[in-house]
Amino acid sequence: MLIRRTLAEIAPVADRVTSYFYALVFTRHPEVRNMFPAAMDTQRDRLLKALLTAAEHIDDPDVLTPYLRRLGTGHRKYGTMAGHYPVVGEALIGALARYAEASWGPETEAAWVRAYTTISQIMIDAAAEDEVRTPAWWHAEVVSHDLRTPDIAVLTVRPDQPYAFLAGQYTSLETPWWPRVWRHYSFASAPRSDGLLSFHVKAVPAGWVSNALVRHARPGDVLRLGPPAGSMVVDHTTDNGMLCLGGGTGIAPIKALIEDVAEHGERRPVEVFFGARSDNDLYDKDTLLGLQRSHPWLSVRPVVGDGLAGQLPQAVGEHGPWSSYDAFVSGPAAMIRSGVDELKRIGIPGERIRHDAVEELAGVAG
Repeated sequence: MLIRRTLAEIAPVADRVTSYFYALVFTRHPEVRNMFPAAMDTQRDRLLKALLTAAEHIDDPDVLTPYLRRLGTGHRKYGTMAGHYPVVGEALIGALARYAEASWGPETEAAWVRAYTTISQIMIDAAAEDEVRTPAWWHAEVVSHDLRTPDIAVLTVRPDQPYAFLAGQYTSLETPWWPRVWRHYSFASAPRSDGLLSFHVKAVPAGWVSNALVRHARPGDVLRLGPPAGSMVVDHTTDNGMLCLGGGTGIAPIKALIEDVAEHGERRPVEVFFGARSDNDLYDKDTLLGLQRSHPWLSVRPVVGDGLAGQLPQAVGEHGPWSSYDAFVSGPAAMIRSGVDELKRIGIPGERIRHDAVEELAGVAG
């Protein structure tokens, strides 16, 4: 209750809380500044937002623990050590004390200290366990760069060590042009016997990483990969049909799911709706139609039109029924939101709709 009262009080001034939080971190501990990007405009609120999200769920361990374990292992790629957590905690308490004056006091501060101690310990433990199993990051050499449209490239890379992931997952990429700036990209194929990984990247306005990957990356360049993440994967214990919505480069993980079903020798119906603003942006249509010709259980329907957030889900609603299908949604955040709403409206239960967390994908477009 005390924590929620603080969260409610700082909500209208979140930007100022964030700025003050980082000012405390960097002035008291200037040695940690080089762990962050040179320009903080995209990065600046992520750490604080993650801490506040965790605090909001402090009494819901089923949500909190997996979320924090993912953060703890994911933060290894930034060089985060156990000794950094007290630095962040000190700045968090300082920023809250400054901007939550009405609700702040000894009892509230004690509640936040207990909450942060719990949060940080889960993350530290997860990172320590992960360190035994996997590196903090992988180096990956670009082996091919296929420009499909003026703004979309398919990159294939070779990791320097074995990289285990599941079809439908995503990873974070860092380029040599923007050190310490990481963006999420989905794997565009199921795991391959040659160990190569592919990504579909669309250059977006002011997108540092996406523009670097589309316009500058060439074979021989070396990127860094974070660990795999995401739960939009095939459940091979069921033979339910699969309804897949992919918008723009969101078709990449859908293609990986199709390959995964094929490799497992399953013949469940897989229905794919692939949306884009123009026919030219259906950059992977030929590959998908080729898969359709090879697999009689696969149906691919391209959907073209403005307003992708509404057009694609609407097209899905015109077919069906889908009530016995598991659904997979991938694409821009607005499309995921409208897609999930439409799928629920046409009768697919929420627990059978899989998509990556929209807040995790906020950085995809960069």
